[in-house]
Amino acid sequence: MELQELQDERRHKWHLDGAAVRTLESAREFIESAGFCTMYPLETPVLLPTFMGAFAGTDENIPTARHAFADPRTKEATELMVRLLRERAAYEANLFGETNFLVSASVFPYFYALVGDRNPRQMPKTGAQPNFSQLARDCFEAIKNKGPISKEKLGYLLGGSISDAAFDRALGELWSRLRITRVDYVPGEGAYWDVLFRWAPDAVREGIQLASMQALSALISKYLDSTVAAEQSEVEEFLGNLVARSKVNEAVKALLAAREFSYLHVGGKPMLHVAGSTAPAKPETALPRNQPIVRRRPRSVRPGPKA
Repeated sequence: MELQELQDERRHKWHLDGAAVRTLESAREFIESAGFCTMYPLETPVLLPTFMGAFAGTDENIPTARHAFADPRTKEATELMVRLLRERAAYEANLFGETNFLVSASVFPYFYALVGDRNPRQMPKTGAQPNFSQLARDCFEAIKNKGPISKEKLGYLLGGSISDAAFDRALGELWSRLRITRVDYVPGEGAYWDVLFRWAPDAVREGIQLASMQALSALISKYLDSTVAAEQSEVEEFLGNLVARSKVNEAVKALLAAREFSYLHVGGKPMLHVAGSTAPAKPETALPRNQPIVRRRPRSVRPGPKA
């Protein structure tokens, strides 16, 4: 297989070939097929699709989050993304910091198993890990009791002397551990926040019950399904944001030994590929985009003994 063929297939799967994602139905299909994506390209690139690229139908002249305000496509793309959040077809996470990270509904429990807390209703005691600031703790209790709630209303509830920067840091602490999530956006009021265990109780419950190695194996499988094939270093670069790279390496070895993965030579380079999946089709011979998509969880894996 040639590298250009792989790139063409990725462009097709990620809607970068002119098939722009402009409706709620096509947005659902995209996020479910991709599994996860960033809202905008990362300034230090990671091999991932972007929602903005799929919305535009191209990867040319797509702004980063810092420059999105100046792009006329941003408002409509954000509105479409928020509609996915409202109906729980996707969940948002603070994985990379510089831009939102979106996870499909079927993949989210696996993501939660690696990132979220096993006791999401209670904040850890002071000094325990993760060590949340006092403002983060106050925000959590207020959101739990009064949410969904905007940052402005949260400020009134906790006292008006807290700076925006302090609020953002506190909300970021909670969001990065999936204690809270953005569930809506109202013009003039901004984002609305709610505790995740109330907003998505089934997904959180399922994530808590998953073993970490089981979840990691499923996410690696979904990543390779989304990218068609990838070098192991690319797999580790992405999933190393969730767990130690050594754990990613261990999971890949187990899946290779179980023959869940195989190597596909692309342009002379060995790349990981989900074993048994069909060879990448050229875009002109692939299935038309208007065919219905079957909603299912990532390909089941045999990760070996649970961690």
